[in-house]
Parts: sequence; C-alpha cells; structure tokens
Amino acid sequence: MEQNWDPGVKEFFVKILNSIAFELFWMMACATAGIYYELGYTNGKPLIYTILFYAGMAVSLFFLVRYLYKTWKSD
Repeated sequence: MEQNWDPGVKEFFVKILNSIAFELFWMMACATAGIYYELGYTNGKPLIYTILFYAGMAVSLFFLVRYLYKTWKSD
C-alpha cells in the first residue's frame, strides 16, 4: 500500500499523528480527572486536591509542549 511513498512524507505524517494523539490523550486525561473524579472543582473536599490537580495539569502541559517542540524541532 505504501510502496511509492517518500520516507520523508511518511515521517511527517507519523509526527502529525503522534502529536494529535498525545494532545488528545492529555486532554482526555485532564477532563476525566477534572470532571469525572471531580478534581477540577471544590465540592466539599479540601482545597489542596484541586490545587494539586491544576498544578499537575500545568506541569504535564509543560512536558507535553516540550515533547512536541523537540519532536518538531528535529528535522
């Protein structure tokens, strides 16, 4: 099926698909933890859970952006 593909084009599409997959996984994990497990808002729970959730979300976003930057920088 992919016999006539240029290897550069294949690597480019793999980068695109990996980037989209990691971003969607990060968003789904944050939404699940925030909404389903009720970590995104305080509902009679200690405030430290919400603070830790948002801090962890910010740190994981930093690492996601760093990964994406390194992935797209290496050409």
